Amino acid sequence: MRPGPRNLITDVAGLRVGHAQAPVLKSGTTVVVGDEPFVASVAVMGGAPGTRETDLLAPDKTAPGVDALVLSGGSAFGLAAAQGVMDALHAAGRGFAVFSARVPIVPAAILFDLLNGGDKDWGENPYPALGRAALAACGDGFALGSVGAGCGAQTSRHKGGLGSASLVLADGITVGALVAVNPTGSVTTPSGRHFWAAPFEVGAEFGGLGSDPAAGLQALPESRKSGAMAALGNTTIAVVATDAALDKAQCHRMAVAAHDGMGRAIVPAHSPMDGDLVFGAATGRRVLEAPAVQLSAIGHAASVCLSRAIARAVWEATPSPGDTLPTLRAELGLD
Repeated sequence: MRPGPRNLITDVAGLRVGHAQAPVLKSGTTVVVGDEPFVASVAVMGGAPGTRETDLLAPDKTAPGVDALVLSGGSAFGLAAAQGVMDALHAAGRGFAVFSARVPIVPAAILFDLLNGGDKDWGENPYPALGRAALAACGDGFALGSVGAGCGAQTSRHKGGLGSASLVLADGITVGALVAVNPTGSVTTPSGRHFWAAPFEVGAEFGGLGSDPAAGLQALPESRKSGAMAALGNTTIAVVATDAALDKAQCHRMAVAAHDGMGRAIVPAHSPMDGDLVFGAATGRRVLEAPAVQLSAIGHAASVCLSRAIARAVWEATPSPGDTLPTLRAELGLD
């Protein structure tokens, strides 16, 4: 396996990604849109999720595909970003046909970033406009770090962010991951100088810091988040995608497997106060010749991509005025 040419989820043919953020707000939105509707499902393993339209993604539900997926900050307010995306897609003639009507299907998930030092005293919910702007910005290339849904994200020790990674399998199938990293847990080992995801790094895509040389079980340091944020201000939300022709049940299995990557890169993960969620998406460009074998390989690749994307999110985070946590690079003296 090797990374795709961009090492981004947009190496999966047929997908584009866009961000919009408000630095004063310290929050933002990220949109994944398909050139055409794509198959999607979801796996939720955190205890406190915030979602929109995810019931439709169960394998036994009738919605054949989705037009876009939304990751957003803003807690429940951020779910309104999907409305902005839905309205813009409808204006463009996109959507599920119901006789003469068209209804864009836009599932969404949110993370909690309301107590991160940003100005949240808005008069009108800003997230519909952020959703529209993120959709308008969608393209093959996009930034990582303190952008989009990761703009105001935080781990327990450092500033979080938005990350992505990809892999091309030996049979030519491409798998990619996109993630907004805002967990209860830490992405770095107790020393603060190594990523839990280090064994999965390709090249020096998140600094080449290597694995922590300390052996054995180590006590985790206390969270640096404020008391309320440590208890409530959490959640890691992701999309894993492939160009393979998967049905909804297979997309669900890919999303379940990808959660292993979250557990390898964040310690602890899937806590009662995290809304940890992974969307699984498939554009259907490549037919599976040996589904049982290939689906296992796709799930493994999705987990590896997600681990790498989580570390890249934190590695690429940048400081901004009013931050309540340092970036990892600043703490290592690399900024």
